[in-house]
Amino acid sequence: MAEQQSYYVPASSPWPIVGAVGLGLIAWGAGHTVIDMSKEQDGYGSTVLIAGLIVMAVMLFGWFRDQINESMKGLYSDQLGVSYKQGMSWFIFSEVMFFAAFFGALFYARVIAVQWLGGDSNNAMTNEVLWPEFVAHWPLVNTPGGTETQAMGWYGLPAINTIILLVSSVTCHFAHTGLEQGKRKQLTAMLGVTIILGMIFLYLQGAEYIHAYEELGLTLDSGIYGNTFYMLTGFHGLHVTLGTVMLIIMFLRVLKGHFTPDNHFAFQATSWYWHFVDVVWLCLFVVVYVL
Repeated sequence: MAEQQSYYVPASSPWPIVGAVGLGLIAWGAGHTVIDMSKEQDGYGSTVLIAGLIVMAVMLFGWFRDQINESMKGLYSDQLGVSYKQGMSWFIFSEVMFFAAFFGALFYARVIAVQWLGGDSNNAMTNEVLWPEFVAHWPLVNTPGGTETQAMGWYGLPAINTIILLVSSVTCHFAHTGLEQGKRKQLTAMLGVTIILGMIFLYLQGAEYIHAYEELGLTLDSGIYGNTFYMLTGFHGLHVTLGTVMLIIMFLRVLKGHFTPDNHFAFQATSWYWHFVDVVWLCLFVVVYVL
């Protein structure tokens, strides 16, 4: 009978609590930063937001350090490896549901709520009583309340960013292939290119937001269209940021000689996450920008 491997149980860790504190600070700081911006006043929102980001960075560094040390000491068993794969799979599934909720909100606004306010065949009285001059049309650049804005087209920066993420998914795949085949130069080069492409994407998304605010008048005060636009693209940008940080950590580990063709789940999980982010952007590009 084959010898049973022991299941490694790590010591109690402070990092989940630190992460919860960091996320709380980010949520509070981000909310109050938006409020301060809308009122054009100075507040503590941005300071708390920065503090939350610092706490999260410390948490990620410390938790990753502990995980790496445990892995390099050979403490993990095959059974624990299966648990890691299941955990990452469920995490990505939860992220799918996260974005599905936002896509659902966009669908409800476009297909049901806006049409209802515009006086479709079943709710003509609503339009006549509330906003008789309102015409339901998406993108909703003219709200029932009179707010006007301009829609963000799919061409230009959004199209360029789509190409960038598609290419980054290919380079990430070749980096993973290089690791599985023991080709360290291919691994290092392709992973480095993937990181650079991720940073370029984030830079161009920032430029897109500046263009939207200053030239198109597309702000968080632009009604349901502006809100759903920034909600979907903003949360995706946060996921790209996290994915880029994960890729950078994998790159540093590769430079230190970590990972083998048979033992590299941390890299594989990061690759899964990056491909997920790319697929979400493709759906987002079609639904938010094109349709």
